[in-house]
Amino acid sequence: MSALLRHTSSGIPLSFIVKNELTDWLTQQPSFVQQWLVNTDFEKSGLALIPNAETGELSHVFCIMQRADDFWAAGDLASKLPKGCYQIQGDKSLVSQLALGFVLGGYEFSEYKQKATAKAQLGIADKTLYEQVKQQADAINLARDLVNTPAADMMPQHLSQVMSDLADTFDGEFTQWVGDELLEQNYPTIHMVGRASENKPRLLDLKWGAVDAPQITLVGKGVCFDSGGLDLKPSSGMRNMKKDMGGAAHVIALAQLIMAANLPIRLRVLVPAVENAVSRNAFRPGDVVKTRKGIMVEIDNTDAEGRLVLCDALSEAQNDDPELIIDFATLTGACRVALGTELPGFFSTERDVANAIMDSGMQVNDPVWQLPLFEQYRPFLKSDVADMTNCSSTPFGGAITAALYLKEFVEPNTPWVHFDVMAWNLRALPGRPAGGEALGVRAVFTYLQNRFN
Repeated sequence: MSALLRHTSSGIPLSFIVKNELTDWLTQQPSFVQQWLVNTDFEKSGLALIPNAETGELSHVFCIMQRADDFWAAGDLASKLPKGCYQIQGDKSLVSQLALGFVLGGYEFSEYKQKATAKAQLGIADKTLYEQVKQQADAINLARDLVNTPAADMMPQHLSQVMSDLADTFDGEFTQWVGDELLEQNYPTIHMVGRASENKPRLLDLKWGAVDAPQITLVGKGVCFDSGGLDLKPSSGMRNMKKDMGGAAHVIALAQLIMAANLPIRLRVLVPAVENAVSRNAFRPGDVVKTRKGIMVEIDNTDAEGRLVLCDALSEAQNDDPELIIDFATLTGACRVALGTELPGFFSTERDVANAIMDSGMQVNDPVWQLPLFEQYRPFLKSDVADMTNCSSTPFGGAITAALYLKEFVEPNTPWVHFDVMAWNLRALPGRPAGGEALGVRAVFTYLQNRFN
């Protein structure tokens, strides 16, 4: 969707006026503009297209913004404005604030449409700013594309190709373990969850950056479709389960952003990619599996599969002794009950890291919220026949008990952050169309940028 963005100094002027400054601003405009704005009820509509008094061609666009810090003030304009190229008027900080919202708001998943909707474009004269906006828009829209793609075209092998292509683009290294290789290399839970599908389970591994740089490892849940397994979901719960690889989409997008910005880190990305299907060899409630770490886990519910594929990947992530492990997953409905669908929750073993990520999210208008790793709930994962179960014995605090399950597979001395995200917009908002969405990616990127740049 970077086609919506152009590196150019030309374009129809696009000006923003803060609502409480509108009266004073109007008195400073030429009489023709004043009359036009009054006649078109600019204060009510919030958008005015000013023609050239002589030619009648569009010469200027004025838009009312509710607050001076409204990040999404331009979020609807790519669809609302006539086709053409526009140039935001104002200093670099204002352009930087509004440009990304403009481009993200113009996103459309049109892969399966015969014709995409024509959109307005945004021109940015400053080369550095243009590159920054383009990199962020490309990454966010990559995550949206991956989540929006139907499961038939976004299975483990397709995710594999995406990560392989990304490694080629940025001169990284890509490795994968497929099917029974997972058992040979001791990734039993990834194999167990994905073995019932004709689309073979995989562990995807991308490495990039100088080997002596600080290592950051990203882990993303890649359940490409979740039927619920033998604990089958109802049709309403299964309808949008193509988005259950949203965690993988998030870390792939974040990795692209990190590599495009050339952050001075050693990056590793691990994606356990599976389809949780139903077949004669599907894993069952009551089965017990020995995880990569050696912990014996009893399967209480086959629909709690995301934490199973993640636990082996988190164990693998420890091997390099990284400075920080960050995982993203569409893990629990409980997190959505707690925070709604538009505010992603996360857990962290490091308070300073958590605070810095939340501050970074506020800095770039990508809010995230920390939830507690409340150890008092750990006994809810007790099993009578194994070391623990994969699912809590109580319906309460589900996001916390899921996070506590994962915490068992992270070494106590390793800083760890776990995001539980929706990866989907249920409603359209300015800059955020309905459908697949990346939540918290810009917050984490900004944190890493602040920390390592």
